[in-house]
Amino acid sequence: MKHTVTIENTGETFRCDEETNVLLGMEQLCRKGIPVGCRNGGCGVCKVQVKKGQYAKRKMSRGVVSAEEEASGCVLACKIFPQSDLEVEVVGKMARAIVAQQSASSDFGFTTTMKTNKPVEEK
Repeated sequence: MKHTVTIENTGETFRCDEETNVLLGMEQLCRKGIPVGCRNGGCGVCKVQVKKGQYAKRKMSRGVVSAEEEASGCVLACKIFPQSDLEVEVVGKMARAIVAQQSASSDFGFTTTMKTNKPVEEK
């Protein structure tokens, strides 16, 4: 059964079945700027806060998601599977990437993406 997942930060929605993890569903939006890491629950790049809905979850590294966070709905998108419609807020590294992409969007509806091997220093 497919469920609708809403990303609160952007208002985007996508359909995701119960056998597909939420990160894979997000990737299927074909939207640049959704960072992915190990895709196995160990790096924490895909951390989200589930605001509404039910989901099944698989084991996540305690190094990136504490038991308290997990109990409050702060989980890894690569390790949750929707069991109903979900509303999620992206947090951490993923949120920074999405916010940066949105601020780079112009009134003309296109986005500029810059890749670098060195961190950008703020002045």
